[in-house]
Amino acid sequence: MDSSILIIVLSLSVLISYGFDLFSSRFKTPSVLLLLLLGMLTRQATQYFDVQVPYVNAILPTLGTLGLILIVLEGGLDLELHTDRLSVLRRTLLASLLAIAGGTLLMAGMLYLLLNDSFYHCLIAALPFSIISSTVTVQRVDQLSGGQREYAVYESAFASILGIMAYNFLLLSRDSVMSAVWLFARDTFFMAFISLICCFLLLYLIGRINHRIKFLPIISVLFLVYALAEINHLSSLLLILIFGLFLNNTELFIRGRLSLILKNDLFEKELDQLKNLTAEGSFVVRTFFYLILGYAAIPHELVDVDALIVSALFVLIIIGWRWVTLRLTYWGTSGALLWVAPRGLITLLLYLNIPEDLRLQGFREGIPLLVVVLLYLVVMAGIMGSRKVRE
Repeated sequence: MDSSILIIVLSLSVLISYGFDLFSSRFKTPSVLLLLLLGMLTRQATQYFDVQVPYVNAILPTLGTLGLILIVLEGGLDLELHTDRLSVLRRTLLASLLAIAGGTLLMAGMLYLLLNDSFYHCLIAALPFSIISSTVTVQRVDQLSGGQREYAVYESAFASILGIMAYNFLLLSRDSVMSAVWLFARDTFFMAFISLICCFLLLYLIGRINHRIKFLPIISVLFLVYALAEINHLSSLLLILIFGLFLNNTELFIRGRLSLILKNDLFEKELDQLKNLTAEGSFVVRTFFYLILGYAAIPHELVDVDALIVSALFVLIIIGWRWVTLRLTYWGTSGALLWVAPRGLITLLLYLNIPEDLRLQGFREGIPLLVVVLLYLVVMAGIMGSRKVRE
């Protein structure tokens, strides 16, 4: 492909995605659905004109991993650990744990009854569907009340992180649960220690680097340490989470003389710049992930009767269990909050990363994308319906 044409395609993709985002905020239509649809239409166009798009299946997991890192970093940078928020932090943490544990068990039980495969395989297949998408939640909470908005943001941030850790634990427990507990605890403590050292070092660099290019090298260091930890099967995302929490809550960790050494007068301004860079990087990665995902989707898998039935049952379980968790953890009328249970990039990426020998036999490949789409529609309809009731 000619380089000029490639530049045009990439630029148009970002601009169209930005337009979808503006359209979404105005008309409450999920931009992800529009990106997926555009990807599917692009596939039809390339097939019609006999144009080959190479490396689609190779690019998708890489983009997903980059998006995952940026999502966790963005979530960490959004979480504020102040004492006046301890109550909502405890309740949203409990809600996330209940949603992941209960939702996974219920969906795994359903799959076990339908497919009669190993319950362990059913658990691994079900877990990605129990994780709320923090990115989509943040985009959709502007229609909620103040308390509901705060609850949804914290809950989704915790869910993303805990869900990924639970997924890694399940993979470790393939041979022995006790061995998995030991390995998981050891790796978590080791990565927490390494993460704290990296946090102090990177914070020192942020305060001392005077070069106009500052944050891309630091984010590159995070990517590098993440990849090295991933190769060694460590809890690599813990580093990203701790770094984000550390930067956004430095007043809890950095005090006295240490504050004079590690921070400068421009720190808050620079932190805002890092947040903006992370948000924009996440936007670009998500754009191409969903475009390529739509391009890679096989249409007949999305209209498979079995896939549609299982997807609808998953949605019913997710919403039903969410009602239970909100009754236990949310103080007040949940209203539209009940319907804010979207799934997104994390669900799709974790499902794609299930090892081949652990995949559930008979599980239709179109189910993950169908569940994501159906829950986007549920979120949209629920919020619009709640707004009409208030009016």
